[in-house]
Amino acid sequence: MDTINLQDTAAWRFQVVAAFAIALALTSGGVLYLPVSIWIKGYLLMGVYFTVSSGFALAKTLRDAYESHRIVTKISEAKTEKMLRELAQS
Repeated sequence: MDTINLQDTAAWRFQVVAAFAIALALTSGGVLYLPVSIWIKGYLLMGVYFTVSSGFALAKTLRDAYESHRIVTKISEAKTEKMLRELAQS
């Protein structure tokens, strides 16, 4: 079986990290400069950070489910190939 190793480039990783950092910093700065009380700012910032952390958790969960499905599929294919080889030899 041929294995294909797909990896992101360093430039892509940099852009993703930089975009995330800039977006979070600008959103946080925007909330801090709102003309409202500190309690409202705190509430909004907690909402922003909770949304971000939930996004990370969702992405990790979906990735883990995909990788788990992929591993199960590979094992199933290997078992099928083994059975076919044994059948062909008999």
